[in-house]
Amino acid sequence: MSFNYDPDLVKYIENATRKALKSLFDKHKEKFYYCTLATTGEGHCPVISAWSEEALERMLVTEKDPDKIRREIEWSYADSPYFAYGEEFFVEVREVFLKRTKLINNDDEFQKEYEIRVNSMEKVMANLDKEGLFGEGNQRLSIVINAEVMPPDYTNTERALRLNPREALTVWLEEVAEW
Repeated sequence: MSFNYDPDLVKYIENATRKALKSLFDKHKEKFYYCTLATTGEGHCPVISAWSEEALERMLVTEKDPDKIRREIEWSYADSPYFAYGEEFFVEVREVFLKRTKLINNDDEFQKEYEIRVNSMEKVMANLDKEGLFGEGNQRLSIVINAEVMPPDYTNTERALRLNPREALTVWLEEVAEW
């Protein structure tokens, strides 16, 4: 597999993602177990989404069947109360994505650009992980990070396996991995 990404695109996405995640983690002193940078199958500007143990418990308090709802939402980027958190930090990224989209003339160019965008997102999450943004040691083993496309497909699992220590993925692989 080739891993083509754009270093300039990585800089834009990484700057926005770092600011958004630092804001999230600073404002919400919670035990985050899932953090993703998500885009659509069209490769639109990514957004962050995250789940914490506390946020999940708050969502389940009023549910009649909390176990069922837990299984449905605990790994869902879209159901998280932190979906698109820090969107204001992605204004410049959105502009860059729009400019790049205008340069696409055919399906082959779209596919190449889409691959570059998703790979750039993965590179961002890997870089932020190396910085220690998601913790170190046991703390890092308690969070799954990813760069995902929605709707989900097997490439999400491939990226999760590259981005995370295997110990961090035990539950995620059993519950939501697309093979």
